[in-house]
Amino acid sequence: MNADLALQLKTLPSDPGVYRYYDKKDQLLYVGKAKNLKKRVMSYFNKNQAGYRTRIMISKIHRLETTVVNSEYDALLLENNLIKEHQPFYNVMLKDDKSYPWIVIKNEDFPRVFMTRNRIKDGSEYFGPYAKVRPAKILLDTIRHIYKIRSCNLNLAPARIAEGKYRVCLEYHIHNCAGPCEMFESKEEYDEKIDAIRGIIKGDFRRAKEYLTNQMVTFANKLEFENAQAVKERMDMLDNYQHKHTVVNPSIHDVDVFGMTSDETAAYINYFKIENGSIIQSFTTEITKVLEESDEDMLEEALIEIRQKFNSNSREILLPFHLSVEIPNVKLIVPKVGDKKRIVELSEKNAKEYRIEKLKQVQIVDPERHTNRIMAEMQKLLRMPVEPRHIEGFDNSNIQGTNPVSACVVFKNGKPSKADYRIFHPKTVVGPDDYKTMEEVIYRRYKRLLDEDDDLPQLILIDGGKGQLSSAVKSLKLLGLYGKITIIGIAKRLEEIYFPEDPVPLYLDKKSETLKILQRVRDESHRFGVKHHRARRKNSTIKSELEEIPGVGEKTIEMLLQKLKSVKRIKEANLETLEEILGKSKGKVVWEYFNDK
Repeated sequence: MNADLALQLKTLPSDPGVYRYYDKKDQLLYVGKAKNLKKRVMSYFNKNQAGYRTRIMISKIHRLETTVVNSEYDALLLENNLIKEHQPFYNVMLKDDKSYPWIVIKNEDFPRVFMTRNRIKDGSEYFGPYAKVRPAKILLDTIRHIYKIRSCNLNLAPARIAEGKYRVCLEYHIHNCAGPCEMFESKEEYDEKIDAIRGIIKGDFRRAKEYLTNQMVTFANKLEFENAQAVKERMDMLDNYQHKHTVVNPSIHDVDVFGMTSDETAAYINYFKIENGSIIQSFTTEITKVLEESDEDMLEEALIEIRQKFNSNSREILLPFHLSVEIPNVKLIVPKVGDKKRIVELSEKNAKEYRIEKLKQVQIVDPERHTNRIMAEMQKLLRMPVEPRHIEGFDNSNIQGTNPVSACVVFKNGKPSKADYRIFHPKTVVGPDDYKTMEEVIYRRYKRLLDEDDDLPQLILIDGGKGQLSSAVKSLKLLGLYGKITIIGIAKRLEEIYFPEDPVPLYLDKKSETLKILQRVRDESHRFGVKHHRARRKNSTIKSELEEIPGVGEKTIEMLLQKLKSVKRIKEANLETLEEILGKSKGKVVWEYFNDK
């Protein structure tokens, strides 16, 4: 397995979709569908993979591509379309004949339409293969309910029919066949049905609907309303099948679709080719930004290049936003609602998944580039003059003002620097006053850094809203640091980001890496503060119990805890142990206090 493929496997999405394997010559080896792309693709590379043919195919895989869809059924439909379009070698070879049914339109007079597992080179038309038997059966049943075509295997050559060799069978009498064997139906009428059936199998329902509509109108004009109703029921059946078995609206025909997402360094663009309501082509690419190009510039460039790559002549292009470019005889549309809007959103989803996959790969292969990208994004979103390579986060912890502590955590290049964490015990604040506590702690922290000429952070994050942020700003102003260090607050309820002197908070995208880092700094300061608050509260409880012993002071308590670790062990200690630690006089006092009780 090459390094690029190994990297791709680590970053696959867990959504439903279709995967495609290619060899070194970029020949398509295999198309498959999955409810969970990551699990399914990884299963191929399991060391216990038993199938001989599967192992051969895996040895040839050089790269893979994936397309995310909305559901497992959509994945099945897209898989079938791609298999029909490209006929990958291993989609036929990896599974036995029973696994892949085909629908055949037989090369004969008055052609039969049926399902088969054997392809014979006799000039017949084969459609498939179908990954599942059920979709093929449903399609055939729908066709047979709508069109009355023969199921017998008679040789209906015109000469034999003219000789009168055949008589209609039971299928004719129960209205499942129109009787071409006795020329109750002409070859032209029958071939018209076959053309419509061919269209349905390919996903084009227009001719079938025209045929049925003409039939219904003809019956209605003759006042044969029962027959017209029967045709109407067939049309409803066709609509029902079409609704359930197309990826998008079948009226979306011969359309190019583009979806896009971008960050500070690159744009990620997905392309769909839509025919008869089905995705027949999917392609996603990354374009690196060179001169801080806009999204519009990047999409215009990609649009022309991708259409040339796939020789597309579609007269309609669906886009996520408007472009200034004009293409002769081509409509550029930004849909606002409906099926076209949904297919653009699906294309955008594929672009986003591709970006996530690529970023995971960069994080593994080139962590420095990954960090640089995040720092650049944070600088832009938080309106900072420099990148936040050094972040410090603050949080207060107390219960009704008792045992208060303030935690300061330090992140460097987006990662915790635990050696630089600090805990502060407020000295001037009485009672539960978070604002005064924050003011004191910020002043003490940065007064010391200034006195020791130590490195200052580029970003200070306060866990809290406008009140805590205002208190911290007061201290920075006293120290002359306000305006030199970016300081923000983050409120927990809706994750609002507050800036000093700005009453309107900033709301970052929930999936933004900037927000994730700020949340991590906030959560880490809270965790670190709570940990030390609990430890202090526990020690306070222990000491308060020992302080009740007459004649025992703080130094004696510290000596006992240092040696015996807990009040329980002090209570259980014998007289000799206590005298050895504290001396005979104090040891006897402690022993008698607990034993008298």
